[in-house]
Amino acid sequence: MKVLFATSEAVPLVKTGGLADVSGALTTALRAAGVDLRLLMPGYGPVIEWIEGRAETIAEFGFSPFPRARLLSAAMPSGTPLLVIDCPELYARAGGPYHQPGGDDWPDNDVRFGLLSRVAAALARADSPLDWRPDVLHCNDWQTGLAPAYLAHQPGAHAPVLLTIHNLAYQGIFLPGSLTRVGLPWAAFRVDGVEFYGKVSFLKAGLHYADRLSTVSPTYAREIQHEPLGFGLQGLLSWRSKQLTGILNGIDTGIWNPATDEMIPRRYKAATLARKNDNKRALQERFGLEPSVSTPLLGMVSRFTYQKGQDLLLAIAERVLELPVQLALLGAGDPQLENAFRDLALRHPGRVGVQVGFDESLSHLIEAGADAFLMPSRYEPSGLNQMYSMRYGTPVIAHATGGLVDTITDHSPAAVASGTASGFLFHEPAAEAFYGAIGRAVEVFHNRRVWRQMQRRGMDSDFSWDAAAADYLALYRDMAPPA
Repeated sequence: MKVLFATSEAVPLVKTGGLADVSGALTTALRAAGVDLRLLMPGYGPVIEWIEGRAETIAEFGFSPFPRARLLSAAMPSGTPLLVIDCPELYARAGGPYHQPGGDDWPDNDVRFGLLSRVAAALARADSPLDWRPDVLHCNDWQTGLAPAYLAHQPGAHAPVLLTIHNLAYQGIFLPGSLTRVGLPWAAFRVDGVEFYGKVSFLKAGLHYADRLSTVSPTYAREIQHEPLGFGLQGLLSWRSKQLTGILNGIDTGIWNPATDEMIPRRYKAATLARKNDNKRALQERFGLEPSVSTPLLGMVSRFTYQKGQDLLLAIAERVLELPVQLALLGAGDPQLENAFRDLALRHPGRVGVQVGFDESLSHLIEAGADAFLMPSRYEPSGLNQMYSMRYGTPVIAHATGGLVDTITDHSPAAVASGTASGFLFHEPAAEAFYGAIGRAVEVFHNRRVWRQMQRRGMDSDFSWDAAAADYLALYRDMAPPA
């Protein structure tokens, strides 16, 4: 099985979010499962820097109206074969993959990711310039959404296309003039095409033209077929429901393993959970919290955004602290949320610790040192932190949405009796519902037998990429034409 995996980011070369984690880990797992895979991505500065001296030019492109580009062949640090689009005019820039140094979108993102889609489509065609031709083109999110549109509007045989939705809220929407800028015919600008409320949507193009669709958890696959999580595309997704599959993401269980994690002071496993308290003391010291083993310490590592629901925590923070609990928070994003959490920490020294920004080693310490982890996300397509947390014996308090539903078993008498409880879910994205779930968790925390049972249940869960890779391979085989 030969697969071309097209993505705008992949760890460890470029990362802005979960797409990069999936692109790096899933491709590695697929290769381990026997898939002959090539990963295609733009030649941003860090990517070109990595492959310098170890890449060769294998094709050149002069697609109108795009700038000329070269296709370089190299390898990821994992060994995954890597195809890089070298076009300095579009990709050799300061700032991030999508944003200028000041935070605004690059004004030519339509052209930048139009070229990524155009190259992916060219390599998926029977007349590809490469000897290696994929059985399936696997596209990811809006940045590659035009690839199936190019294939649909050009004559000739090509591989079937799978489009994976990682977060439907990001749709790649541009003014109608983008059609000319990316070389698509105006015949594509219609409701059953790329048109979306008078504009061009790269994601809608992919959802309409791709042969099959997938998303990153079974529950999210159902949620996006309805308001509000359909974000205007629920009708199209419902119409294509028979071609839509939900496959739960995995995590890198080599990096996220409390038994071998070199970023935490004391390593431990399910049989030695008492050692977790050493990490709790280290976390309390790091944030200047009062040293206490008996006070529940609640952690959070997250972008500070409306989606992630931190405003729900702020609305109940004073009452939550009276339970009593301690809070250790790491994240960045909305300046108003950042300032509100800083103020909370100033009002409650020794009880609340906040670090604005991102720190990889601190994120590991929070997972290992917190007693419970907070994820009040309004929506969460898959989620990773809940899987990290459970692997570290840290039960999760979360809103029942998306991948959180698919990975966390709510604490209930039946779940406790069967030994399957692994966290605490609340069903309305509201502050009072969140407070109730935290209260339940604090009560159970003081029942050491049940709490230990929940910790071990989470640590015993299999969140590796093996299951996801097997599901994707089965989907590829279903899509690919018979040999």
